[in-house]
Amino acid sequence: MEDADVSKQIQQMVMFIRQEAEEKANEISVSAEEEFNIEKLQLVEAEKKKIRQEYERKSKQVEIRKKIEYSMQLNASRIKFLQAQDDVVNSMKESACKEILSVSQDKSTYKKLLKDLIIQSLLRLQEPTVLLRCREVDRRLVESVLDEAKREYADKAKVHAPKVTVDKVFLPPPPSTADSHETSCSGGVVLASQDGKIVCENTLDARLDVIFKQKLPEIRKRLLG
Repeated sequence: MEDADVSKQIQQMVMFIRQEAEEKANEISVSAEEEFNIEKLQLVEAEKKKIRQEYERKSKQVEIRKKIEYSMQLNASRIKFLQAQDDVVNSMKESACKEILSVSQDKSTYKKLLKDLIIQSLLRLQEPTVLLRCREVDRRLVESVLDEAKREYADKAKVHAPKVTVDKVFLPPPPSTADSHETSCSGGVVLASQDGKIVCENTLDARLDVIFKQKLPEIRKRLLG
C-alpha cells in the first residue's frame, strides 16, 4: 500500500475517533445537564415543600392564637356580664332588705305577722315542747300573741297546745342604719325543738333569702330579656 493511501486511512481513523469523541463528549454534556436540571428541580421542589410546610405551620399558629385570644375575650365579656348581673341582683336584694325594715314599724301589721310566723313554725316542727327566739325589742309583742298562736296551731294540727318557752338569748337587734354591715335581724322568729335538732328559721331576713333563691332564675331571665 502506497504512503498516500496509508496517510489517507490514518486521517480517516483520526477523524472517526475525533467525531466519536465529540459525540461522546456531547452525550456526557447532555446527560450531565439533564442530571443537573433534575437535581436542581428536586432541590427547588424540596425548598418549595419546606416553605409550604413552614407557611402552614405559622398559619396554624396564627389561627390558634386568634382562637385563644377570642376565647379569652369571650370569657372576659362573660365574666363582666355576670358581674354586672350579680351587681344588679345584689342591689335589688339590698333594696328589699331596706324595705323589710319598715315592716316592724307598723305595730298592728307586725303583730299579726309575728303570730302567723309562729303558727307556721309550729306546724312545721310538730313538737310538744318548743323554744322560741326573737329580737329583744319584739319580746313583749311575741308574748302578747303567743297564747293565741298556740291555740290556732292546736286547732289546725288537731293536737294539744305545745309548751313554748321564749328564749332568754335573743336574735340580733335591728340594723342601726339602712347601710349597716353589723350582724342584725329585721324581725321574725326562730323556733326549735327542745333538743335543738329541728330548727325553723322564720325571720324576715331568712324568708327574703328563700324568696330570692327561688326567684333568682326568673330575675336573671328578666334581666337578660
